[in-house]
Amino acid sequence: MTVFFMRARLTIAHILSSLILCLFPIGAIAHEVSPSIGNFTTADGQLVLELRLNLEAFVAGIDLDGVQDTNQTGQSGDYDALRALSPDVLEQRLAEVWPQIREGFDLRAGGVAVPMMLTGVKLGEIGDTDLPRTSFLSLTADLPADTTMIRFGWDKRFGTLVLRQNGVQDGYTGYLTGGQSSPDIAVVGGSKQSGWQVFAHYIPVGFDHILPKGLDHILFVLGLFFLSTRLRPLLWQITAFTLAHTVTLAMGAMGWVTVPASIVEPLIAASIVYVAVENIFTSHLSRWRPFVIFGFGLLHGLGFASVLGEFGIPDAQFFPALIAFNIGVEFGQLTVISLAFLMVGYWARFKPWYRQRICIPASVMIALVGAYWFIEQVFY
Repeated sequence: MTVFFMRARLTIAHILSSLILCLFPIGAIAHEVSPSIGNFTTADGQLVLELRLNLEAFVAGIDLDGVQDTNQTGQSGDYDALRALSPDVLEQRLAEVWPQIREGFDLRAGGVAVPMMLTGVKLGEIGDTDLPRTSFLSLTADLPADTTMIRFGWDKRFGTLVLRQNGVQDGYTGYLTGGQSSPDIAVVGGSKQSGWQVFAHYIPVGFDHILPKGLDHILFVLGLFFLSTRLRPLLWQITAFTLAHTVTLAMGAMGWVTVPASIVEPLIAASIVYVAVENIFTSHLSRWRPFVIFGFGLLHGLGFASVLGEFGIPDAQFFPALIAFNIGVEFGQLTVISLAFLMVGYWARFKPWYRQRICIPASVMIALVGAYWFIEQVFY
């Protein structure tokens, strides 16, 4: 019987370690998927859409719906090869597949489909091939003479789009998930979303940055979870982390604090390693740990702010979007902790073997992933 329980405990540890490595691929930071940005204007009977996007993912035919890392797709090899192409060669590859890409755009004026033409391509030079290259496409559509409202959407496989209307007063700004269409947008302006609409849209944005895309933040939160077998110490840590990242998220989003990602990302990886290693060598919450976590929370808040900086938030609805994004982040963190509690904590946290069979093996795996991310960010 004793041998049986020993094997069961080892099996739990092996499953948990494998789960962490499967859920958090070590190259995730370098290949994380970002939303596309679309800015459009309407004038003289034409609609002009300027798209900022990860063009290699579109040319490779990757289905971006729900994808958190391009390495998890069957086209990852082609995608990585496209990053190494010169702008001229990549533009030729775009021309070959453009008819298939164009079919995914859905512009409607008064309910009638309007074709869009590719009128401009601007591609960045070859840089760090481990990082996405930003590309810009210009699309033009001739609108019917009596057009007062337009609606835009694109194929679900294209992933998330931030759509903005420029050149008018109270223009539309929306965050569209893959396959979702915008509401009817008045071409003369006035379609600005209300504060409550923006609030409702940005909660999923914050949640999505944790689950499934925030692999580094998930590992950090799990590191906090595995040390604390009791609720009160865990709440102290989560509270310190939440307060800290809320401060820097707000300051970063408002432009008061700007720290390059080349500094923030390695430090976030180092914070993961620190928490995990401390879990290995201590069995209780130290006096200084909440203060250390508060400091790390400031770093993670800058990471959250960089996400908002990628696609921006409406100037007229800045605070509803900021608050909603932060609430979404908190929901994501609480979901991670709740799932970990149901899978492990509920039945194993008070077992005498919890630390040896659960906490330490899981923390070792977390530390290894964090260390790899740190080395990848600093030296590659």
